[in-house]
Order: sequence, then structure tokens, then C-alpha cells
Amino acid sequence: MLTPAQVASPLAAIPYDLRHACVSFWLRSGVSLAETTRRAGQSVAVLQRYYAKVLDDKQAKMNALIEQGLAEHEGEDEGP
Repeated sequence: MLTPAQVASPLAAIPYDLRHACVSFWLRSGVSLAETTRRAGQSVAVLQRYYAKVLDDKQAKMNALIEQGLAEHEGEDEGP
């Protein structure tokens, strides 16, 4: 429990800032929402509400992953 003076200190925000940076880093690194929620102890809905902006520029990467998966699946269908 923090004292009123500790709460007023700029250092009081650091644990939250570090947690936010960690969750943001996991998401930007490609860790799934499910795994990030497990590690962060939050629901998917909360992560999507507060961290969606972290994933906004990932559309091209996600499209590339989908295309890669489709290419791999097509290769499986050709068979010997």
C-alpha cells in the first residue's frame, strides 16, 4: 500500500508504465492475444480496447502470414 506522498510521486506511475510497455511489446512482437491475456491477467476485450492501436500497423504483416499459410496449404494439396 502506498502512502499519499508515494502516490503523488512521479515514480508511482512507473510500474503501470512498465506493464503497459511490456504488454505493448508482446503484442507488437506477434504474441497472440490469447497468450498476452494469459500473461497479463486481462481479458481479450480489455486488451483490444486499450491496445488495439498497437496492432494498427500490423495489417500488412498479418496479410503476409495469411498468404504464407495459403501457399503452404496449396502445396499440401498437390501431393506426390
